[in-house]
Amino acid sequence: MNYFNVFSNIMITKGITRVLISDLQRNVSELYPLELHDLIEELKACSIEDVLSNYDEESKTIVQDYLDFLLEKEFGFITQDDWDKNFPPLSYEYQDYNILSNIFIELDTIDVLQTLQQSIENLEIKHMVIYCQRALLLEEFMEIDRMFARSPLEGIEIFSQFHETIDNDFIHALDKNTARIYNLVFYSCEKAPFRAKNSLRFTVTFTGESLKISSCGKVNLDYFSTNLPKVLEAVNHNSCLHKKIGIDVHGNIKNCPAMLQSYGNVKNTTLEQALNHKDFKKYWNVTKDDIKVCKDCEFRYICTDCRAYTERTDTDHDGRDISKPLKCGYDPYTGIWEDWSTHPLKKKAMDHYALSDKTKAS
Repeated sequence: MNYFNVFSNIMITKGITRVLISDLQRNVSELYPLELHDLIEELKACSIEDVLSNYDEESKTIVQDYLDFLLEKEFGFITQDDWDKNFPPLSYEYQDYNILSNIFIELDTIDVLQTLQQSIENLEIKHMVIYCQRALLLEEFMEIDRMFARSPLEGIEIFSQFHETIDNDFIHALDKNTARIYNLVFYSCEKAPFRAKNSLRFTVTFTGESLKISSCGKVNLDYFSTNLPKVLEAVNHNSCLHKKIGIDVHGNIKNCPAMLQSYGNVKNTTLEQALNHKDFKKYWNVTKDDIKVCKDCEFRYICTDCRAYTERTDTDHDGRDISKPLKCGYDPYTGIWEDWSTHPLKKKAMDHYALSDKTKAS
């Protein structure tokens, strides 16, 4: 007897109309018809010979073609015996020993970073994302990096408004004098002033978009990520809020700067105190399997969830918002993508968040 075994790095996510097969080693995901999922389930339970015996001659040819396809794509392999017990599936457990892993700060002046510096070190936060609603100066970029020179902080990503002094010399000065900045995004830039060299230590992106905090939460194929740690986090926890903390432009401590609920202000509350608030972690373990509509979507483990902007249609028994993200235009029941901002059923929620036409389009 011959048996088909799925490689442990292959993750199969069943949706209502399609199945997503993710190769967690190659970091790629591809869509396939549901019948392929059904065949794989049959092959898990029975030998290839037994599966083929269930079909007529015409269907056998189709099944064999599918099997050849699965082998060609390296989604699995064939053994002579039922050795499935010798090939244990990949564990989907997620381990993150940090108290907090990420901090997102909506920055006005860099003075707030000095207020947060000790807490960031105490909580051993590894990654920081900074959004500044103005153009940061070269000295400010370098001061941000220098401020955390002796902290556990490993990486800093900065979104800053573009200004005309940003040129090759500006970027190379940052490359030479900083160590933790790994990604720079300059927004409201009509045309990239130059092409950043690949030899830089960090990545540089210029975009014409006028980014705002309200721009977050968009669900788009371009933002999907088949990254093993991210996928495992999404299976077990909320893919956006788990072990994250945010500071809005007024210094309010939140799960995300775009969310309404605050757990204190940096002027009189430490990050440690905010973290101990009884409601701070309430969304940490809300997965896509808990979210209406999302739970039926084939993209649910490679998509980032958003609790800041939702359709506001459903809550669970703990009072948590489990509605579909507002800025998602995908319908898993039809497999069709549409412009979320023009959907009539979303208008009430958009009015609630006071999203202007400009914001909707961004």
